[in-house]
Amino acid sequence: MTTTERDRDPETPSRTRTPAGYYRLLRAVVSRDLLVWARYPVDAVTGLVLGVFFFGLMFYGGRAVAGQALTDSIEGLIVGYFLWTLALGAYQGVNRDIQSEASWGTLERHYMTPFGFGPVVFAKGVAVVARTFLTSFVVLAAMLVMTGTTLDLNLVTVVVVGTLAVASAMGLGLAMGGLSVLYKRIGNVASLLQFALIGFISAPALDVPLAGALPLAQGSAMLQRAMNDGVRLWEFEPTALTVLVGTAVGYLAVGYGVFVLATRRARRLGVLGDY
Repeated sequence: MTTTERDRDPETPSRTRTPAGYYRLLRAVVSRDLLVWARYPVDAVTGLVLGVFFFGLMFYGGRAVAGQALTDSIEGLIVGYFLWTLALGAYQGVNRDIQSEASWGTLERHYMTPFGFGPVVFAKGVAVVARTFLTSFVVLAAMLVMTGTTLDLNLVTVVVVGTLAVASAMGLGLAMGGLSVLYKRIGNVASLLQFALIGFISAPALDVPLAGALPLAQGSAMLQRAMNDGVRLWEFEPTALTVLVGTAVGYLAVGYGVFVLATRRARRLGVLGDY
């Protein structure tokens, strides 16, 4: 079969869209993301330094003002900041990647792949989350050294709970990315949502009714218990795990749905490639 005949073969996309095909797509996208990140070491190192720097401002500045009060709650501050770096990386990474593709004029190329636009962007989001975990663990190690604090870091529990927690932030990023394709400039709204992430993470501490339904809130509460009290994944109440999985899947599904609907409308209006 020639290249032209293979390109016209209607069964070629269906053969590609198999579990093995999606796995190769995900592996390629994750490898590309890590490779691009590593090839710009100045930008990569600067991001890590800024993450540690802002925590240092909070820690030393807060200790000068609050004194012992901050010292008594330092473990909660470290866990909250760790989750915030994860959530911010997932949210910003997906949103910025879509906006960059639109500004570069390469957004339309994803529609030419056998997988379609949505799965490719979703794979990019997974790649961003994987990279963010690596960088956030580096920042976490620096915070522990800076403060002289020890936490219970069961890798399985932290990774599983953290991944499910930031899935809701990834859903928000997908939704904002889709809206940015349709409406182009929504930077102010996207920036406001970044600050809202802090409120979502701190919601459990405020003892707000039904706070677990908010993005990141249930994951924040469980991550605090896991890293401060040493609670393992299998030791959490079934209700808590159900809420965590439900919010992760729910916000991710809604965010992906908004992304698909927004990009479809952009195609119908003929503004997909405009910027």
